[in-house]
Amino acid sequence: MAIDYHERIPNNVGISDNRALQRALEHWQPRFLDWWREMGPSAFRGADVYLRTATAVDDKGWASYGYVNMPEYRWGIFLADPVPDRRIGFGDALGEPVWQQVPGEHRSTLRRLIVTQGDTEPASVEQQRRLGLTCPSLYDLRNLFQVNVEEGRHLWAMVYLLHAYFGRDGREEAEELLERHSGDRDKPRILTTFNEPIEDWLSFFMFTYFTDRDGRFQLKGLAESAFDPLSRSCRFMLTEEAFHMFVGLSGITRLIKRTLEIMKALRSDDPAAVRNAGAIDLPTVQRYINFWFSSALDLFGAEISSNAATYFATGLKGRPDEARFEDHRAMGRLRLELPDGKGGVIQEEVTMRSAMNEVMRSLYVKDCDIGVQRWNRLIREAGWDFRLALPSPRFRRSVGAWAGVATDSDGNPISAETWHARQDDWLPAGQDRAFVASLMQRVTEPGRMASWIAPPEGGIDNLPAAYEYVRLN
Repeated sequence: MAIDYHERIPNNVGISDNRALQRALEHWQPRFLDWWREMGPSAFRGADVYLRTATAVDDKGWASYGYVNMPEYRWGIFLADPVPDRRIGFGDALGEPVWQQVPGEHRSTLRRLIVTQGDTEPASVEQQRRLGLTCPSLYDLRNLFQVNVEEGRHLWAMVYLLHAYFGRDGREEAEELLERHSGDRDKPRILTTFNEPIEDWLSFFMFTYFTDRDGRFQLKGLAESAFDPLSRSCRFMLTEEAFHMFVGLSGITRLIKRTLEIMKALRSDDPAAVRNAGAIDLPTVQRYINFWFSSALDLFGAEISSNAATYFATGLKGRPDEARFEDHRAMGRLRLELPDGKGGVIQEEVTMRSAMNEVMRSLYVKDCDIGVQRWNRLIREAGWDFRLALPSPRFRRSVGAWAGVATDSDGNPISAETWHARQDDWLPAGQDRAFVASLMQRVTEPGRMASWIAPPEGGIDNLPAAYEYVRLN
């Protein structure tokens, strides 16, 4: 389906046919642009960036490349093509036609789901707004900006749904999405992870690997929704989300490759020696993994959740790739390991629907581990016996049954005193963050890379890595 770029707001949903909706969105648009200028990428308003822009939503035409000044990027509303005679694929209404309008009994719940998803999109832009000042290369700077503009467009996708289907309440929620800010003391973002500062590129790569991967799982669940406009919005967003995860995977991979080059030259894996040579040692990488992975796990919610059961039962949100499951009503049971309140672990059997968050979290953990094993293969092939690992899903949780329960990184319950004494063994300490920050020196000469990261295997859009992806004024 083609996208109409002659409209003030590019779209493929026929906004011009609904004058009230068009006026409402055109009223919101300048406020969005004000937010972008205030909270978007810092100090790069005049730069021309080699960006990908959607031109259609089918497999062949969804992207074109060219230089764009970011404030002039054509944000808009793009929904995947409708699936003829689409039916609800899970829950109590399995097999019934999907909804083109919001059922009254699900109005508040659907609005909350859309607002929570929408709130994450501008939050990540705010978290990353100053990273361009310390970019390791023009290639990486361009990738950062591609992620940023796509997060802005994902915000537009959710705002469209709020305006088009939720009346005055939706319009008010859309305004609130621009009034909350990441890390703001008075009006923070809804989810804790999106209030964490991202002040260095190691954190950025971890965020795009772990947190954007959570976003992919959430979008896949919403793409199964019986509310068809939400499903179509999320299906198109998923085509862009894959690139965000690529940025994280490739960024961490390149960082590790450079560290291994330094270790080979030094003939040593001593962290102090590696740091003195200007690279990020592997134990520090592990501590950053522990921090960002554990933070992302909380985004799935509590292990036992009546809300998750309701979302599934009513068709609001399914499991990622629901078609691959055998029982689309999820009538079985799942055994969970939970804290017993006495420093031990007990097993409890619960309904599959109540454990839907845990089902998704387990799938997410397996997906995250694919990259970790890739990094370990590089380390092993370089001749070192160090191994990176995901921490236990029980580790450093602030949501669910394990919230506030002290464990080591393997998930073994420990005393609060042991936790306080050893947390710097597992999580980035102030000195770790200070060291990583010391490496963040801006590199903007085409083809050059910062000393702590290896070049990419290839460039963007079949161009070389040394291409001038960002033209700075």
